[in-house]
Amino acid sequence: MAEHIVVVGAGYSGLAAAKLAARWTDADVTLVNQRDRFVERVRLHQLAAGQVLRDLPLADLVEGTGVELVVDRVTAIDPPAREVRLAAGGTLAYDRLIYALGSHADLDSVPGVRAHAHTVATPDEAERLRDHLAHAHVVAVAGGGLTGIEAAAELAEGLPHLAVVLVTGGVLGEALSAKAQRYLRTTFARLGVEVRERSRVTSVDAEGLALADGGRVAADTVVWTAGFRVPELARDAGFAVDGTGRMVVDQTLTSVSHPEVLGIGDAAAIRRPDGLELRMACATGLPTTQRAVRALADRLAGEEPAPFRFSYFNQCVSLGRRHALIQFVRGDDSPRDAVLTGRLAARYKEAVVRGTVLFERRPTLPAG
Repeated sequence: MAEHIVVVGAGYSGLAAAKLAARWTDADVTLVNQRDRFVERVRLHQLAAGQVLRDLPLADLVEGTGVELVVDRVTAIDPPAREVRLAAGGTLAYDRLIYALGSHADLDSVPGVRAHAHTVATPDEAERLRDHLAHAHVVAVAGGGLTGIEAAAELAEGLPHLAVVLVTGGVLGEALSAKAQRYLRTTFARLGVEVRERSRVTSVDAEGLALADGGRVAADTVVWTAGFRVPELARDAGFAVDGTGRMVVDQTLTSVSHPEVLGIGDAAAIRRPDGLELRMACATGLPTTQRAVRALADRLAGEEPAPFRFSYFNQCVSLGRRHALIQFVRGDDSPRDAVLTGRLAARYKEAVVRGTVLFERRPTLPAG
């Protein structure tokens, strides 16, 4: 009898993993996801700004691949029984589990965020923000990471009636090169985005943000991009996890506590052999997913998996629809002096984003 592989989560990593497992192994493969649509998460700031995104039914994306799709929410995992429990009341037995539940916005680390802030972490949240912005005047984007930068630029360009303020606890683009930081500042000035640096948010309320230095940022809308969390299912199931709840995996992305389980994508703490932990991104999730499923296929075939390798190449940052920033980086993700900017960078970034969907359709394509 063929082994049964259950993949939980159909984001960028989970969908690709299910299709690769069906292609590279003789196992029966079931993919479980709460939504019946594939979400282009890297475009949700565009949805919030009023743009229409492609409709990508999961049923179409797995058609003809041998993957069985189950649309339901996973409520628990029972490792001793090797079962996944579903919100609808049923269970799925597995021989192998691929854990790919991704991440969600951190709404609880700072008081008031859950009650008063919006996010761009899910389509529903992005649509609620879009509807709210029709009556907004001042938007404070909290968080100076790439998600915050992209959201602030998209809202300022697409909705020019808004006053947009980006609030960050650090320096704008602090992980980027000096040249890239200068370009960000120039672009934000052109778009009219005010930047408040070294401003740690201590609470959110209906009138904006309270800061650690006693100041405030007045806003009728807050967009929270300051941090992400992972589901508690791995911790609750008894899998080995790190302090953030991410599954601890070895160099083949196999759980260090449960060898029948793979952890991929945002929900796994993936490290290179030199100890560098990979950041949450498509740029890390897609190639490591290929590596994980190939290692699984090798083991099922009685072969030893190849050594794990991963190097970064660039960071791609959209700055609205007409401009972008491509920061070329060293293998350890530290910035080089080389950058690509402007309209050419925007075309580059758009090609990368479109390429992620092409990869989901054909996940054997090179991913890095």
